[in-house]
Amino acid sequence: MDVQKGDPVAVPMSEAVTPLSKLRAWRPTLRVRPETAKSIGIALLSLALGVVAWHWAAAVNLKLVVDFQNVPGPIRVFTAFWGHLQTEIFYTHIYVSMRRILISYSLAVVIGIALGLMMGRSRFARAFIMPYIEIVRPIPAVAWIPLAILMWPTEESSIIYITFLGAVFPIILNTLHGVEQTPEVLVRAARTRGAARSAIFRHVVVPAALPSISAGLAIGMGVSWFSLLAGEIISGQYGIGYFTWDAYSLINYQDIVVGMLVIGGLGTLSTYAVRQITAPLLAWQKRTR
Repeated sequence: MDVQKGDPVAVPMSEAVTPLSKLRAWRPTLRVRPETAKSIGIALLSLALGVVAWHWAAAVNLKLVVDFQNVPGPIRVFTAFWGHLQTEIFYTHIYVSMRRILISYSLAVVIGIALGLMMGRSRFARAFIMPYIEIVRPIPAVAWIPLAILMWPTEESSIIYITFLGAVFPIILNTLHGVEQTPEVLVRAARTRGAARSAIFRHVVVPAALPSISAGLAIGMGVSWFSLLAGEIISGQYGIGYFTWDAYSLINYQDIVVGMLVIGGLGTLSTYAVRQITAPLLAWQKRTR
């Protein structure tokens, strides 16, 4: 029998697609590239070997160039860390530090990218601003603490200011570098097609500078944690940096290591978050390879 267009067609039950069959056919897939899995495995192995070496050096009180006599082993540190997880004040220290990082880093991102783009496109702006950057940038965060306390009305604002200084300079310089590395041939091609300067800036210069801007944002996040630690040690009452310094004052060695590891973990996670946020803006790089 011929089947005319529009006539219903009987489908065998074995071939019919029902919601239940779709549900059965669905399988959650988590695709991990072999290269990525290998890198993760090597990283985990490296960390495990590091913990084993740390445990051995602390257990035998190794004294070879570095003295491990007073360095707590990983078991003591983990026990102390687990104990702090049961207290509310420990989460307060982490929250205060994260809040300071968020405020200071956000300011550094806005001001740093704006100044970097401005300096990259204007010779006058670069000649005017660069001397201040070259003079202020080498000054360590610790050296700013006395003056910051005098300049700002509260300890909180002085700590945010010091953290901001640590983050803003890598962002400025990397943004400037990215603008300077914009291929001139792309700018000329846009001009020959009648593009205005503002359009060239938005659609040519900024996209070309995004890889360097992304690198500067990641570096700035790492430096901001270093600067935050310096500020909290001297003039803070809360924060993971203050927690670490207070542990040193009380000769509580395991808490010193706990604070250091928490700072390292938070810094790693925040830098990873920055890279994940900027990754969609760099998707065009994979398409052009």
